[in-house]
Parts: sequence; C-alpha cells; structure tokens
Amino acid sequence: MDLNYSQEELSFRDEVRTWLEANLPQDLRKKMADYAHLSKDDLVRWHKILAQQGWVAPAWPKEWGGTGWNVVQRYIFEEELGYAGSPPLIPFGLTMCAAVLLQFGTEAQKKRFLPRIYNCDDFWCQGYSEPGSGSDLASLKTKAVREGDFYRVNGQKIWTTLAHYADWIFCLVRTDSGERRQEGISFLLMDMKAPGITVRPLMLMDGAHEVNEVFFDDVKVPVENLVHQEGKGWTVAKYLLGYERMNTGRIGESKRQLAKLKKFAAPMMGDMRFRDRLSRLEVELMALEITNLRFLDRMRRTGQPPGADVSMLKIRGTEIQQGLTELAMQAGDPAAAPSTPLSRAVTLVKQPALWFAVAGWAIAIFLLFRRRAL
Repeated sequence: MDLNYSQEELSFRDEVRTWLEANLPQDLRKKMADYAHLSKDDLVRWHKILAQQGWVAPAWPKEWGGTGWNVVQRYIFEEELGYAGSPPLIPFGLTMCAAVLLQFGTEAQKKRFLPRIYNCDDFWCQGYSEPGSGSDLASLKTKAVREGDFYRVNGQKIWTTLAHYADWIFCLVRTDSGERRQEGISFLLMDMKAPGITVRPLMLMDGAHEVNEVFFDDVKVPVENLVHQEGKGWTVAKYLLGYERMNTGRIGESKRQLAKLKKFAAPMMGDMRFRDRLSRLEVELMALEITNLRFLDRMRRTGQPPGADVSMLKIRGTEIQQGLTELAMQAGDPAAAPSTPLSRAVTLVKQPALWFAVAGWAIAIFLLFRRRAL
C-alpha cells in the first residue's frame, strides 16, 4: 500500500494550487472565509470560471468536456478547492444528474442536457426525500401516471436543497404500485418552470434559506424525460448515490478551517483543555486523510469505484467539522479570556469559593494557635 503522492501528483497539486491562487476572485474568497451567504450569481460565476478553464467536470469523459485526469488527480483537485476556500460546485447537475445521463441517458438526452450542465446554463436540484420518506426512500409516494406521450405528476418533495434557484429537478416518482416497492419507481427530469410546480421555503435555525418543499399538482412531464426504463429508477438512484461518497470527508476544507482556528484561538493556547481538544481534532483529521488515501490507493490499484464502506469518510468528516465549529465558538466567547499564568491567577482570585476556603483555613489556624496559647 502506497499512501504517498508521486512526484507527478505533487507537481499537479502545485499547478492547481497556483492557478486557484491567481484565479479565485477575492470577493468570493472573502465570502467563504467570512461564512457569508452565497447567492446564485456567486455560485454560477465560479462554475463558469472553472468551465472556461476546462476544469469544471474532471470525471466526465473527454468527449463531453472531461479533463482525462486519473482518480488521484481528481481527488487532489477537489481537496485543493476546499483548501483554497473556493465556493462549492453544486453537485446536483455536475456530479449526480450528469453521471446518470452518461450511464443511462439516450443520445438525445445527453446532447440536450450535458452541455447546459457543463456551462451552468441550467441549475439543478434533487427531488428524493418526501415527508415520511427520507432514509426509507423506497416508501416515496409522489406519483406519475402515464397519459399518452407525457406523465402527470402529483406529490411532494421536502428538504430540496436550492430548489428556489433551480431550473430543473431530477425526481424519483412512483409509476407502479407493485409488491416490491423498489420496482415501481422511475427517474424523471422535470422543468421547474412547468405549470403546477410550487416551491415553498423551509427556513433554517440560523435564518438561512437553503432547503425547500416542492409541490407537484398535475404537472405534465414529457415521456422523453424518463431516464432509463420505467420502473427501474431504483437502479438509477443507487448508481447516482455512489457518486456522492468519495470526497464527502471535506479534508481540504477542514485543513483550511483548522489553520484559521489556530490563528484565531492563539490566546486560548495557554488553556490546557482547549489545547488538548484542538490537538485531538488535528490528529483525527490526519487519520481521516490517511484513511482517504487508503481508499485512493485501492482505487488506483484495482480501477474499481469505492464501495459502501467509503461512507465512513462523511460521518467522520462531519464530526471533525462539528468539533472545529465548537472550538471556534469557544474561542470567540467573550468569557474565554486569554489564558496566561497571570490571567489564571486573576481568575482564581475572583472565585467566591476560593475566598470561603481561605477564610475557613484562616479561622481554623487562628483557633488552633489560640488553643495552644491558652
């Protein structure tokens, strides 16, 4: 097992890093550093910059605009995007729908949709989850009934990320109610401007508008927008989900946030507990990166895509992101004063319990000496 980058891979990393430093707009870099809201224009602008460079869809076949990079180069590229603090490339069109079209789509579907996805002329969202059908996705109830050359769709999707920006949505719908729930599901591409589609925002706890409810009321969808075979959408869905896994650890992004946290929390480094928690997170991030490199080495040697076990990267990566956020909040707390020997002494002096203890000991010593004097 080889967990080191080759000299060629290191040179490629340096090339990507240099290009990002020169071409990532400063206003977008600042928005990412400040955790500011990214508009649709921000997301589309960065997408188009990478598309012009020819780097927006590395995993696509070269005839459709792909780079021809191997799996390690693609991984390095995505991690460098995170390390540089670039806006995210929204995956619903580029990574998910495109992968499905390349594998299952007709030539007409590929020619119609892929160039527009590449250039971000269409913004996509994903219609999977429903009320009561999240982790148990096969229980979905949104129904599509065929009527001649179109389907009539009725139902609801929920937690639909960026649906308020989207021009198109790919949806899992039920076209048959057979004994096996998975066999009655189909994969449809739907124009978000079609009559009968309503998007209602779901505001998050921080007041942000990212997710939505989407309602379908007698929406007519042309049969030509069916991907693969009717009733075989579960096969498509499983294939699509495999493309979400490899870079979900967000290692580059976590490295950037860790470096920023070390600078921001410098006054806290005198606090042994804080320093211990930060060190543990850094070790865990290193372990996650090594685990990711193990998956990469296996893919490099076998040529096979990652299996379900690679999902552990997302779980651990999310936990590390949570830990970094918690430490940043602790370091930003006005009550978290710089910890030095002097500040710790001042903190102790301010504790009422300490004064009660001192007073108690003073009284005890006074009584002891008084008894001896008597």
